[in-house]
Amino acid sequence: MLNNTETMQRSRRRRTERDRTATATIPLLLLLLLSLSGTTNVADAADDDIEYWTDYAIYPKACVNYNDMDQILYAMHEKSSNHCTDNPVGTFVTPVPTFVDAYIDQLADNAADAGEEYEYPDLMNYLECTYKNIAGGDYYIQLGCSDGDTSSLAVNIYTDAQCTESSDDLYGGDDANVEIDFALKYQCTPCVTWGDKNDDQIDDQYYQNKQTNAPLCGAMWDYRQECSGKCLMLAKATSSDKEGWNKADKILLSILGLFGFGMFLAIMKKRQSMSKKNELLEQAAISAAGLSPTHILGMFALLLLVITMFALLNLKKITWTLLLFIIVALFSYLMKLTIDGSVKETIIGPDGKIVESEDSDDEDDVDGSATSRGDYANPELPAMT
Repeated sequence: MLNNTETMQRSRRRRTERDRTATATIPLLLLLLLSLSGTTNVADAADDDIEYWTDYAIYPKACVNYNDMDQILYAMHEKSSNHCTDNPVGTFVTPVPTFVDAYIDQLADNAADAGEEYEYPDLMNYLECTYKNIAGGDYYIQLGCSDGDTSSLAVNIYTDAQCTESSDDLYGGDDANVEIDFALKYQCTPCVTWGDKNDDQIDDQYYQNKQTNAPLCGAMWDYRQECSGKCLMLAKATSSDKEGWNKADKILLSILGLFGFGMFLAIMKKRQSMSKKNELLEQAAISAAGLSPTHILGMFALLLLVITMFALLNLKKITWTLLLFIIVALFSYLMKLTIDGSVKETIIGPDGKIVESEDSDDEDDVDGSATSRGDYANPELPAMT
């Protein structure tokens, strides 16, 4: 096991080698572009460089095997404030060790910015293709994707020194059964994370350095490989698999569910105190539509079942639409019952006096008193001569 100092030195050496490779490769690419497309394309290639990372975000999607290599599929977004809900600048792939190395560099940079010492995981020992004698055989191991899980990493076994030919002979798969003490977070991550610092602890150079040096996003932009064709199909499939209900969605679902259930109970209570007149009018309206109260309850239960099925299938848009529809319908019906129950029925006699002002004429029967109809008396008519 390597200590933190040795791990940091190895990490720096890997970054230096990547930088040298990039430095040596870029001029050759520019010359090739110049020879093929002229100076205009060279200028466009230079324009691809991103100087300030303040507003950018990176979204790791999955760990996939693409072009016979375990790679991290990720998207780059230009507006981190949109939480990666906007269209990405592009979708790319990069080898797992390259991504993890830059990812850990970012974590170490964040820890240093917070005045803490980052403890490098043992995973760093498997970023390079390393020889290992397993069960008396000569094999090589390197960090890659876990079998059957696009969100997990694993140390895989290979038969060649370049770690390109996986071996399935030992454990029924290429996983080496090595415990991984590290996990990638497949979520939208801002390229620049600001620490909580006092003004007397920083200067203008600090802000400049934070905006222009983003270990993860910078490395992933420099070593990105375009994702197209089969790669985009993998991206779409993994995106659909991960579009589940997050914590905020579940909280909102719970609130709406409780709100709807509360309105349902209130409707039942209102219906119990509904006047005979309003009840008959409602039954007449339902019958005119060719339905019965049983049909209404059946359709309501079926709609709840459909919403539940869509929610379990992670079909978020249609689930939200149907749930909001049923909430609005319940609220509207509750308001109707409330307004109907608050209207007083008023009867005016021939002389202009109020005869009755109860909620309904059937309430008199409940009281069992004929005197509750008011104190109206027939006017005395003049005697006929």
